[in-house]
Amino acid sequence: MKVGGVGPPHMSSRHEAPASISGGSASPIYARIAGTGSHLPPKRLSNDEFVAWLAERGVHTSSEWIVERTGIEARHFADPDVTSSDLGVQASLQALAAAGCQPTDIDLIICATSTPDMVFPSTACLIQKKLGIHGCPAFDVQAVCSGFVYALTVADALIRAGGARRALVIGSEVFSRILDFKDRTTCVLFGDGAGAVVLEASDRPGIVASRLHADGQYSDILCTPGAFRGGEVLGDPTLKMDGQAVFKLAVHVLDQVAHEVLDAAGRTPDSIDWLVPHQANIRIMQGTARKLKLPNSRVVTTVDQHGNTSAASIPLALDHAVRSGTVKPGQSLLLEGVGGGFTWGAVLIDY
Repeated sequence: MKVGGVGPPHMSSRHEAPASISGGSASPIYARIAGTGSHLPPKRLSNDEFVAWLAERGVHTSSEWIVERTGIEARHFADPDVTSSDLGVQASLQALAAAGCQPTDIDLIICATSTPDMVFPSTACLIQKKLGIHGCPAFDVQAVCSGFVYALTVADALIRAGGARRALVIGSEVFSRILDFKDRTTCVLFGDGAGAVVLEASDRPGIVASRLHADGQYSDILCTPGAFRGGEVLGDPTLKMDGQAVFKLAVHVLDQVAHEVLDAAGRTPDSIDWLVPHQANIRIMQGTARKLKLPNSRVVTTVDQHGNTSAASIPLALDHAVRSGTVKPGQSLLLEGVGGGFTWGAVLIDY
């Protein structure tokens, strides 16, 4: 696969701080993160435990092999009766508490997920029901591992347009449901979890700039090629990945979109306090940081303990960094995601 020729599509989602909102004299509306939350299923599997479990099923690997190639040391798996909406509710409650607000204060819910509870209604609507919220818009965004960046960008745009004042933006996944446990190259990578933020209207810029992209010509390098028809499963409903192709394309487009966002904001890489990337693989994360000339010490890293939790990975990492005191108010954060589709995007935040 030729990666060097990949460039930004002719059209992309983009916005920066507006000069004013409709009405002329009104103050500009921005969106800021008011609270973060996350939730991991209690079942934690270390590499050694997972390797032993796989060996019982005739699949052989080792903890050293996993760590060397991915940086992953453990992951969490949800119990069979636990859904994406269940995980999302717990993360949402933490974010609401951190923001000092009640579920009834929320007037927009967006959930990024590739593992919904059911075909429909949306996981966002199910989270809305479980939180006791009524009447506000609620919908899912499906951009796989870029999903949270997509969802955050959509929520930001709606708040800036006056369509919402306080949004609940969630990334929630039970990727263990779509793994092929006979494929050691993929099943060792992923875990389950959820993260959430409360994004609220503000007179101070919080989300400074964002960029979203997709290129469907690469849809086959990372996909779950199954579908339902007539009550039957067609194709293969488990995750498939061309690891080398994904790695090469991911490092390229993440570097590209990072510079797009920084250019839009009139900033340089050295202005970034923390890179909060999708937690896919330590080599991809460090490769992105290297291209931005950022030391690994300024990369928020949770992939070692969580694995790749797809759309949940960025808000999970962000919440852990906030609660540990690593990320502090006033710092500049660059959030980046890349996933199946192929999709990618970045959001620059003044936290």
